[in-house]
Amino acid sequence: MPLKISDLDETQAPLLDHLVELRARLVRCVLALVIAFGVCFYFADDILGFLIQPLKGAFPDGEGQLIFTKLYEVFFVEMKVALFAGFFVSFPIIANQLWAFIAPGLYAKEKRAFLPFLVATPLLFTAGGALAYYVVMPTAFRWFLGFQGEAGGLKIEALPAANEYLGLVMQFILAFGISFLLPVLLMLLNRAGLVSRAQLAGARRYVIVGVFALSAIITPPDPGSQLLLAIPLLLLFEGSLFLMRITEKREAKEKAAAEAKEQADEVPLA
Repeated sequence: MPLKISDLDETQAPLLDHLVELRARLVRCVLALVIAFGVCFYFADDILGFLIQPLKGAFPDGEGQLIFTKLYEVFFVEMKVALFAGFFVSFPIIANQLWAFIAPGLYAKEKRAFLPFLVATPLLFTAGGALAYYVVMPTAFRWFLGFQGEAGGLKIEALPAANEYLGLVMQFILAFGISFLLPVLLMLLNRAGLVSRAQLAGARRYVIVGVFALSAIITPPDPGSQLLLAIPLLLLFEGSLFLMRITEKREAKEKAAAEAKEQADEVPLA
């Protein structure tokens, strides 16, 4: 029996339309990133100066320096700084384009459920990055610089390289920013029905061990940084459980009200 080509044609048109729209939105995302990168590259010295402040504050006044051992190293450092900052600057546009592509395929109820997570993601990431910049990095850098001194009659002095320092700063900010998205992940899994609040509460001891293990892996090897990441993550985990409890109570009330309304509608009129 021959295949019906018309059925394939009917399914191909919407797919091609979606692919064309996806390509257009990806182009806009890339353009936004390129423009933001260009602007940030112009201000790369100022941005790098801002990122250097935690290290500068850890050194005694008038001391400390960043070195580079390759002639082109600082240029590539500024390129990385511009790309790193450009992504943050262009993220609202990128997120808006992704939402505009996904939203038409969602029901109104699904949009209302998903929109808070879209708003919470940049806020939580910014909060994690701010904690890393203003609290964790100054504490960690002072601890690292505490190893300066003398050994065997030779002076031990910290001479951090610009590229290595930038890599460490990016590691701190990304580690804390992404880790602070834990509530978003847990709430999404809960709304999707993959995990329940009771299951997460029952696995609390394993979560605690996992959080400390994760903190030890993604932060530099100093106990202060690990604790400063693990403690907020545990608080965010408990906060997620609290939000799940509120959500479950509200959904239970809505379900009970809907059932009561259905029962009332089924009662025959006298």
